[in-house]
Amino acid sequence: MRGFFAHRHWYSPSQPVWWVGVLLSLGVGVLCHVAADHAVEADANARFLQQARNAQFHLRAHIDSYTNVLRATASYFDASDSVTPDDFRNFVSGLQLPVRFPALDSINYAPYVTDAARDAFERAAPHSGSRSATGGITIRPPGRRPDYSVITMIEPIGAFHNRVGLDIAAPAAGAAALARARDTGEASTSGRMIDMAGPGHGGSGMAIRLAVYRRGLPHDTLAQRRANFVGSVGIGISVPRLVQLAMDQMQVRDVRLRLYDGGSAHAPMAQAALLFDSQPRAREARGRQLYSVVLPLDFHGRQWQTLFSAPKHAWSSRFDLFLPWLAMGAGFIGTLMFYLLFHTLSSSRLRAIRMAKAMTRELRDSQAKLQLSHHKLRRLAAHAEQIKELERKRIAREIHDDLGQNLLVLRIEADLLATRTRHRHPRLHARAVGTLRQIDSTIKSVRNIINDLRPTVLDLGLSAAVEWQIAQFRTRSGMVCELIEHQHDIRVDDRCATAFFRILQESLSNIAQHTRASVVRVELAATDHTLTMTISDNGVGLRPNSRSKTGSFGLVGIEERITLLGGTCTIANGPNGGTVVAISVPRARAAPPSAAAAAESHGDKNSLTPID
Repeated sequence: MRGFFAHRHWYSPSQPVWWVGVLLSLGVGVLCHVAADHAVEADANARFLQQARNAQFHLRAHIDSYTNVLRATASYFDASDSVTPDDFRNFVSGLQLPVRFPALDSINYAPYVTDAARDAFERAAPHSGSRSATGGITIRPPGRRPDYSVITMIEPIGAFHNRVGLDIAAPAAGAAALARARDTGEASTSGRMIDMAGPGHGGSGMAIRLAVYRRGLPHDTLAQRRANFVGSVGIGISVPRLVQLAMDQMQVRDVRLRLYDGGSAHAPMAQAALLFDSQPRAREARGRQLYSVVLPLDFHGRQWQTLFSAPKHAWSSRFDLFLPWLAMGAGFIGTLMFYLLFHTLSSSRLRAIRMAKAMTRELRDSQAKLQLSHHKLRRLAAHAEQIKELERKRIAREIHDDLGQNLLVLRIEADLLATRTRHRHPRLHARAVGTLRQIDSTIKSVRNIINDLRPTVLDLGLSAAVEWQIAQFRTRSGMVCELIEHQHDIRVDDRCATAFFRILQESLSNIAQHTRASVVRVELAATDHTLTMTISDNGVGLRPNSRSKTGSFGLVGIEERITLLGGTCTIANGPNGGTVVAISVPRARAAPPSAAAAAESHGDKNSLTPID
């Protein structure tokens, strides 16, 4: 009967076990819904990425095919001593640009003309659209220049007749692109968008040029290419139509593509410039409702970035939208059935579980309090260390400004007295000279005290401070101390530089006192992510339990300084004997302040220069 009443009490309405089961089942259902939703979204995102990469591949393929047309045009000019406008028109007509290369607007030829040959060139140069055999052309823009690259033949001429006579080397960007094409022999572009004129040619385009050299002459070296350069051929590509050709390969049409130019590999731009937007008036959806990916694209030395974006709902079917709810229902029902099945078996363990939860809660509370206390101690230690360094800096500054300046004035007076008594009062002169030597000794002692409190060499940077400390160590100990620097100018903030300096100071002091070493090696290195320093010697190494020795806080202080900077510290015996101290700090925690903040923080450091 007692077990029966206990059983009735377990199933009494006062116990919320059924509600726990319902809530648990609902939670599992929600998790199933979230997991299925993430799976559907991941699959849709994978399809989007695949389509974006496919479009990127087609963009690259079209650019390569149009570049091949440019190379074929250059080969056409190279194969003939003289190409007339009619020959060029027939050549371009045979390419069937609207059918085979729909994004290619025009093909042109621009011979290289010096200023000395300009007048004769303008009188007799044949060009596209000319009705006479002798031709005749006017170079634009007006003005005399050392040399010119003038478009004389361009096809189809109908939409681009106004380009005939245009000096494409007049703009700086065009001149730079022509120079690269001439000197490298490869296709080159200025990276600047140009307006396409004429019906069917609206929008923005990009020009690519390839150098043409004298027929039969070598152009293997830079000097040969410059000497045998006769002109260049170019093509104009319609960026909107080029993008549309790639977008036609995507299954979903509601995709937005933006092209950005990041500059050349040798001269990257600080901020990428927008070249083209397939939906310039479209309102961008929120980040959580949008798929987006940035894919690189090399456009003849220009670093293009293709930003594909599309709303998420366009990549999901009706079944994809229904699947998370189906998973939620299956998870809810299945969990509820399992909960009912094992409910009676778990009743005898509820009290033990409650006790375990209470103990776990108490343990977590104790751990949280311990961590909080540890964190407070760390902050207190960091604050104490900062106060100590500031106090050292203040004392050094006051000694320099007050005592140092007074000693300097006293030395001037003593030197003046010694100078004036040199011939008239020999005995007084001897006393003055002795006083002067005593003042110099006092100034040297003051300088040493200032350097012990706050080495002024720290103001010159971490590398200079490390070199100074190693030089001082060699002088004091007579040991061989080798410094290996992978980067001479390492810029870090004052806090990190002081910590590294103090750690090096403490490590060298320990080596001089305890290791019986003869050779010390200090390595200082900085990468994009970390700043490291390794101090090794050939001494006796660490003794067992040396860190827990009573009254010894040197190694503990080193580890604590690095921990406060968010770095790591390793102190161990070296593979070949001796001791190795390796410290590492993230560069983000050691980055120097801005120029204004640095000037403000170093405003008082100018007074800590050594006493002359």
